[in-house]
Amino acid sequence: MFEMSRDEFDDAVRDALDEIPAELAAMMDNVVVLVEDEPPPGDEDLLGLYEGVPLTERTDSWAAGSLPDRITIFRNPTLEICDTRDDVVEEVAITVVHEIAHHFGIDDDRLHALGWA
Repeated sequence: MFEMSRDEFDDAVRDALDEIPAELAAMMDNVVVLVEDEPPPGDEDLLGLYEGVPLTERTDSWAAGSLPDRITIFRNPTLEICDTRDDVVEEVAITVVHEIAHHFGIDDDRLHALGWA
């Protein structure tokens, strides 16, 4: 397991978000990105999680009182599979792109086909 402080990991997530093209970031709607140390029980290997209603599935009634969608990046499972800081930065970037893709309605099968899973 690679050791990295919470602040350093937060910075890696922030840097990955900064790499998202501005045009794409501008199309993201009502979504928050969080970092947690551990994934939900039973999903110990999970690196990221999208919870919400993808943009492709939203209807006119969706906006009335909807909470923000959540993208959560899990620190400890990511550190478990990485050997270096560069590995962490790369894995975080992949995970951020993967979860943002879910926000845009792209499923895991398509992400695998595109090489983002």
